[in-house]
Amino acid sequence: MNTENIQVPTMAEMASKGEQPEVLFWVGCAGSFDDRYKKVTKAFVKILNKVGVKFAVLGEEETCTGDPARRAGNEFLFQMQAMSNIQVLDGYGVKRIVTACPHCFNTLKNEYPALGGNYEVVHHSQFLQELIDEGKVRVKEGGGFKGRKITFHDSCFLGRANNVYEAPRKVLESLDAELVEMKRCRTKGLCCGAGGAQMFKDAEPGNKEVNIERTEEALDTGASVIASGCPFCMTMLSDGVKNKEKESSVEVKDIAELIAEAEDLV
Repeated sequence: MNTENIQVPTMAEMASKGEQPEVLFWVGCAGSFDDRYKKVTKAFVKILNKVGVKFAVLGEEETCTGDPARRAGNEFLFQMQAMSNIQVLDGYGVKRIVTACPHCFNTLKNEYPALGGNYEVVHHSQFLQELIDEGKVRVKEGGGFKGRKITFHDSCFLGRANNVYEAPRKVLESLDAELVEMKRCRTKGLCCGAGGAQMFKDAEPGNKEVNIERTEEALDTGASVIASGCPFCMTMLSDGVKNKEKESSVEVKDIAELIAEAEDLV
């Protein structure tokens, strides 16, 4: 499917028609601007289009959730950003939000309520699991991932911060692949390093960078696909695979990309 066939309505367009979407797709900064993660955004939208989910995005009205400002200690900037977003979301009467970014997910779900922003927020792995459970997404038996080894890297903000472990695994199981776990997974999962800002600064003195350690654990499973559900994890693990010169044999992909590929949507 080419990009011309992707339908991405905005909240403003829907409001002008007097319509309300089932869910707002919060795209996030990586999904909007990072060339690699824009492919994940497109894959997820193609799935939504195929199954007929009535969704919308904020488009140019979407700004940062304020998460980086709060993590960096700028509480004033975070609250300004959050209050502005809440005003926009409430103005459109948004009730339910889906996002592919665990950092946006955590902030919208757990930190906006204290400022008056109360929404049902789900990660795209949970949303995809819903679509699978409802029979709206049915991966073709014997698809391209049948029997292949796939390992899933738990994002810290999705897993340990929000206890979402099963949804992404249920999505991967639908591919009829062999899900193999790393020695540190779920509650004991190892951070990819981005959560410690390693993605944005020079490495600190030490024996090994965190993303290399995590990539080695993934490679030890023998999986040909390392699945993730976070843009920052994807970057760190992709860099790790490059460092190990395994790009030709090991792919790093988001769970939405895997479902879209299995459905012949990409």
